[in-house]
Amino acid sequence: MTATTTPLARPGQRAALPALWIGLALTAGVGAYALLDGSTTHVLADHIRATYPAFDAQDVQAGVAAYVTILLGVTGLGAAGWLATIWAARSGRGWTIWLAVALLVAAVGVAAVGLTTLDTSGEVGLAPLMGWLLMLPSLPGLVAVVLLWTRRRSASSSPR
Repeated sequence: MTATTTPLARPGQRAALPALWIGLALTAGVGAYALLDGSTTHVLADHIRATYPAFDAQDVQAGVAAYVTILLGVTGLGAAGWLATIWAARSGRGWTIWLAVALLVAAVGVAAVGLTTLDTSGEVGLAPLMGWLLMLPSLPGLVAVVLLWTRRRSASSSPR
């Protein structure tokens, strides 16, 4: 029986793994909160009611369902991105930093759109709390990128 060897994660990649796992957990938490909001805090429904006072209960529920669907889609894509980056870092792939940077830029962009896009009412469409929650996983993403980048630069400048 022969053992299959895989490249090992470099020190910078190993150092970034805890931040990557935290980012994945926070992303999953955003999705869980979006699902549970309807039976707990009602942030989405309250925001829709406040921005569209003429909406009846059915219209508010339709709006909440649309936002929850969007948030779950974003959460799923985010989780896939975290898992791909974790896999690349654990496998020692040289392009891990570029994947992490691209996904961080995309995540900040998506969260910024959620925070700033105006609805037809003239108000921000997504409840601000949910928009900031979307931004939250970008913090460990930034930490991971910094760790990957600085460790990558120090490894390439050290004598061999």
